[in-house]
Amino acid sequence: MGFSLENLNETIISRAGGDPQQSYTAALLAEGLNKCARKLGEEAVETIIAAVEGDKKATIGEAADLVYHLLVLLKAADIPLDAVMAELEQRTARSGLEEKASR
Repeated sequence: MGFSLENLNETIISRAGGDPQQSYTAALLAEGLNKCARKLGEEAVETIIAAVEGDKKATIGEAADLVYHLLVLLKAADIPLDAVMAELEQRTARSGLEEKASR
């Protein structure tokens, strides 16, 4: 697959300062962190509902929305995707149970 989280993240970054009338990403970011957080929450709930209902097609679509809105939230919070990826890399260096117990 030629598309990655980094590709999506770069698209979000490139649209961040754009015209909110022309870009959904720019419009979300212009409304601030609280709006971005609310949208992420909405998409999480919609993803859960689709999964629980066993609707794979809807779950895929909602999961894509969820990932997109997570990256928008990270941009709004001024947290680089690389920081999240580094955290995940660090966590995978040990078992999930061991890592969870350390928190």
